Amino acid sequence: MEKAIVVGATGGTGASVVEELVKRGIRTVAFGRSRQKLEQLSARLGHSEHLTIAVGDAFHPDDIVSASEGAEVLFHCANVPYHEMVSKLIPLGESVMEAADRLSIKVVAIDGVYPYGRRQMARATEEHPKQPHTRKGKVRLAYEEMLLDQRWNRAKVMIVRLPDYYGPTANEASYLGSTLEAIAAGKMAFFIGNMHVPREFVYLPDAAFMITELAGRDDAYRQNWHIPGAGLISGKEIERIARQASGSAKPVIPLGRVGLSLLGMAVPVMKEVVEMLYLTEEPLVLSGEKYERLIGPVRATAFEKGIAVTVRELQGRNGSLLHQK
Repeated sequence: MEKAIVVGATGGTGASVVEELVKRGIRTVAFGRSRQKLEQLSARLGHSEHLTIAVGDAFHPDDIVSASEGAEVLFHCANVPYHEMVSKLIPLGESVMEAADRLSIKVVAIDGVYPYGRRQMARATEEHPKQPHTRKGKVRLAYEEMLLDQRWNRAKVMIVRLPDYYGPTANEASYLGSTLEAIAAGKMAFFIGNMHVPREFVYLPDAAFMITELAGRDDAYRQNWHIPGAGLISGKEIERIARQASGSAKPVIPLGRVGLSLLGMAVPVMKEVVEMLYLTEEPLVLSGEKYERLIGPVRATAFEKGIAVTVRELQGRNGSLLHQK
């Protein structure tokens, strides 16, 4: 792979994938709607000679096509807000796939575990039954079926599934992103779900490394792949590590159904999280056996290191922004 385009480059996963591609010396087009965010991403990567930015709308296939000249792989990291998933997710995916089909390009689509529904395996392999019982799970399953539809006969797609994630590029779109941002800033933080139930989280730089490894393998396409985390960790342990790294003593407040519903009156996205709380009560853990067997070792940064690095980088970034003001 000599050139790639990352659609949704300023999101948590997209920014991490851009960073990994640039680190490998792959010519990379970072595609997104906000020039300001794209320029901030470019600055964070030292305005690398391997990186160009392209402003466009992922809902417009022509924008993607015009930005993709010479690219061999399209990383589809774009997403929609939780409360717009039902109406906008599939149109977004169709736009990306239409562009990819016109380009005859490979597509790496990043997704989560919602299509599986409730856990039916101790460690879910890629063969875990897809029996979603939530509205968002059913939309995500329809989204997968659209990505793999035979009408895209010139694009080759793979679907890469991540658990909940964290890392320096994670933002409010992830359950843990806003929690760590608040702790890093020395503010009171919220944690979605029960803080005593151990759950799986993947460190985004690890995920980006494994996603890029998959993208470079021609035999990995037209399949589903799991990217597991470094094991399970409770919210209490996350709080301990993050507060130690930040020096913050502010409380971390767990949010369950009642808290999310109340917050949802002011912030619609919070109300939308309620139906997915089952994943915080009965965590679905991804198996990395297929990746290990066909690609290589799973990269898994220990939580003690990954959370500390995330908090300190967020603190450094916030300090730079304050200094600029």
